[in-house]
Amino acid sequence: MTRTLFSPNVVRALITLAFIAAGGAGGLVAAALALPMPYMLGSLAVTSTLIGLLQNRLPGDYVFPQRIRAIFIAVVGTLIGAQVDPSFVSQIPEMAISLFAVTFFVLIAHATNYLIFRRMGGYDKPTAFFCGSPGGLIESITLGEQAGANVQLLTLQHFLRIILVVTILPLALSIWHGEALGSAAGVQLSGHPVGLGSLPLLIAVAVAGLVLGIKLRLPAGQLLGPLVFAALASGSGLLTVEGPGWTIGVAQIVIGVSLGARFAGVTRQLLFRGLRLSAVSAVSMLLIGAAFSEGLHLVTGNGIEALLISFAPGGVSEMGLIALSLAVNPAFVTFHHLYRIAVTVIEISIASRWFRPRQG
Repeated sequence: MTRTLFSPNVVRALITLAFIAAGGAGGLVAAALALPMPYMLGSLAVTSTLIGLLQNRLPGDYVFPQRIRAIFIAVVGTLIGAQVDPSFVSQIPEMAISLFAVTFFVLIAHATNYLIFRRMGGYDKPTAFFCGSPGGLIESITLGEQAGANVQLLTLQHFLRIILVVTILPLALSIWHGEALGSAAGVQLSGHPVGLGSLPLLIAVAVAGLVLGIKLRLPAGQLLGPLVFAALASGSGLLTVEGPGWTIGVAQIVIGVSLGARFAGVTRQLLFRGLRLSAVSAVSMLLIGAAFSEGLHLVTGNGIEALLISFAPGGVSEMGLIALSLAVNPAFVTFHHLYRIAVTVIEISIASRWFRPRQG
């Protein structure tokens, strides 16, 4: 009987550390190449490549530890919440028009996606419907499984949606501006230099908010719990929560690695098929979102970049991180994405009754 030098848990931990180190190196290369959101896109590219090359050598049950991802999402939520002040709260009624537009965006994007997955992909009706939802990953998978959808395809398409939107959006914004955007080195979280002494409070608020979000079962609780906790602490003047600019770069690396690791266990045939459909779906939704953003910019005067990110159907955490990295009103963006997910979950919950298998 062959014995390994390390226990399975230690092996998984070493693999995770190796992926993070490789992702960090990928981020540095991407930054040197002046790519947008370099630390997230660079780490995502390197990790997904390594996953593909080492597919048969990794432990069959390896997944990137969700606790590590949760901690860094909590840090992102805390940094976003720290920028919420009373003036933002007073702006919420003014968001009524753009939030109302998000409702129509969800319905139009979902209908478009359904046609893409049904006609181009040849998916059955339940699978096409739940693959096409522009948000609510967990709810879409849960309700889709109950309706008889193909869970493997459903999971893959939603992860690809998030990854492609996270990749395409910064690239598109950089091309539009004519320069790379989202380098963590250029992010200013406050008007003065912030040192390591700020980290204990930042981590404490992030952990407290993370526990709050989980205990209260908030939607996107890993992000929303810390965001609300930090917003209340900062808005009341009790605490000043801030962190060094490089904390965003580290968060980009960890979140990029966690996204790239999602490709573990996916066959190339399934991946290429999913990528083709997801590319059409993601570009379609981004174009629909761009049309809404342009119209709202003309009507409300809100910044076009904030609107574009608000209507991009990526994950809440990833979109919040992009807004934070670009210094584009991250609280405004996150608020709209939380609303998008709420509308999507309500919509698919109501519609799911038509896809439930008939009894008897």
